[in-house]
Amino acid sequence: MPAVTVDSTLELPRVPVPPAEGTRQRPVLSVTTAPRGFEGEGFPVHRAFAGVAQRDLDPFIHMDQMGEVEYAPGEPKGTPWHPHRGFETVTYMIDGEFEHADSHGGGGRITDGATQWMTAGSGILHIETPPEHLVLSGGLFHGIQLWVNLPRANKWNPPRYQSIEGGQATLLSSPDGGALVRLIAGDVAGHRGPGSTFTPITMIHATLRPGAQLVLPWRADFNALVYSLSGRGSVGEQGRPMEASQLAVLGGGDALSVAASARPDERTPDFDVLILGGRPIREPVAHYGPFVMNTREELVQAFEDFQAGKMGAIPAGKMPHTAPGEQRPV
Repeated sequence: MPAVTVDSTLELPRVPVPPAEGTRQRPVLSVTTAPRGFEGEGFPVHRAFAGVAQRDLDPFIHMDQMGEVEYAPGEPKGTPWHPHRGFETVTYMIDGEFEHADSHGGGGRITDGATQWMTAGSGILHIETPPEHLVLSGGLFHGIQLWVNLPRANKWNPPRYQSIEGGQATLLSSPDGGALVRLIAGDVAGHRGPGSTFTPITMIHATLRPGAQLVLPWRADFNALVYSLSGRGSVGEQGRPMEASQLAVLGGGDALSVAASARPDERTPDFDVLILGGRPIREPVAHYGPFVMNTREELVQAFEDFQAGKMGAIPAGKMPHTAPGEQRPV
């Protein structure tokens, strides 16, 4: 799991441990195991938020852990062209590569540690697919796609796109150097990640060595989620155990803690986690397929606008996995 690494975490800025006095550690409300499924043209995913109430996830809507899978030659798969409206998609690649394009001219290649941040807003067509050389050779594929809701006032904003290369992430360390913190978006202890978001959120990928602990200050007005990408560890002051592909929902407070097991699993020595938080929007959510709106009527309008071609056209020569008449929502 390379993403972005450094030779020595001790050379990085440190995240100070919040003072014990006056700091309220967030308790663990639940730990759920993500079921397996398939997305797009058939690539395997773990449905990270399955079984968790929307009130605990707000402002997040959906998250897939894509892979981790070692493809044989000819096996890598992607998605067909599909529409989105009303939210932001965040695609974070840990291992492997994805090419992507959209109907507003955005596109490029996402690879080790890079993030593709797309604001669908009023509507956009989009595709993600492995590059041809990866289809021919096979290889390791692992990433995350996160859906972040937009407030009612921003759901009709013009679509936009931002590319965050792996080297742009803000790299931090725990005081003893035992944890590498990749800050992709938001603020932690005075440090800011490069991601620009309409909905205020914090997104972190942290790697903890065996026996290491990470304590982070956390905005009291944000929710807090910890998703285990690989390895073995625990979350919260009480040390609630976590295995790979599990999600912990945390309660209120202004700090959170994660620890790696001193006895790691046989596959990977480190404990890798995605730490998420955002300011709840607290608006009605109407979600169906690729659209996230506030009412059923707005969902119906989204499907009608898509079918009428109002969300853009597929650019000529841009990875036409499916012809326009064959588009299907995902």
